[in-house]
Amino acid sequence: MTNLLTDRDFWVNYWESKTDLSVAIPSTYLFHRQLADIVATNNIKTAIELGGFPGYYAVFLKKYLNLDVTLLDYFVHPPITEQLLKTNGLATNDIHIIETDLFKYTPENQYDLVLSCGLIEHFNDTADIINRHIAFVKSGGTLFITLPNFKALNGWFQKNFDKENYDKHNINCMDPALLAKICKDAGLEVIQSRYFGKFSVWLENEKQKSLPARLLKKTMWLGGKLFTKVFAFDSKQLSPYIILEARKP
Repeated sequence: MTNLLTDRDFWVNYWESKTDLSVAIPSTYLFHRQLADIVATNNIKTAIELGGFPGYYAVFLKKYLNLDVTLLDYFVHPPITEQLLKTNGLATNDIHIIETDLFKYTPENQYDLVLSCGLIEHFNDTADIINRHIAFVKSGGTLFITLPNFKALNGWFQKNFDKENYDKHNINCMDPALLAKICKDAGLEVIQSRYFGKFSVWLENEKQKSLPARLLKKTMWLGGKLFTKVFAFDSKQLSPYIILEARKP
């Protein structure tokens, strides 16, 4: 079985299908509290975002936390990243870019913070992709990984109304205990590995989906938000994300 659940053509088509990629990244961007705490607590100066094109988290880390940031991805279209930087008041050289195949690349530098958001679930061998992250982490540095939780209600929705997208994800890796074990086996100290967020449901390229699917999504989204406003807790059944934070000795 191939390790890749996607290929370069998938990502080219994925990003070409997107519009309005050049957005102003807010200070309240998703996971902003977790990232700010990691940076403040661990005196983080350098960071690399793996698989993060067009570079939203790289921009966040530079714009709000003033880190020396690198973006590494298999596919990078410079005009998109350059426009994103401009929109956020940053210069073209404010973020270092490495366009390469992570599986053929030997890290030339290590970083205080290594993060990816929505990357590891696109590979069958979860331990392998996490260990490739770890290779970029300095001694004393932090690994921060986030991924969707398709074992929650959102996963049921994806499977039934966006099966093509659902099949591009390794559902088995969406397990905080598994992720923690992989890091411990690699010698890291696990700070947290848990479900994150109260509730959300989404569709890729929503405007292209059928009207019934869009209406059901809106209904589920509103119902879930109301429920979790009253009963606010992270859970396997409802939380849309998983976060992993670990430290390298």
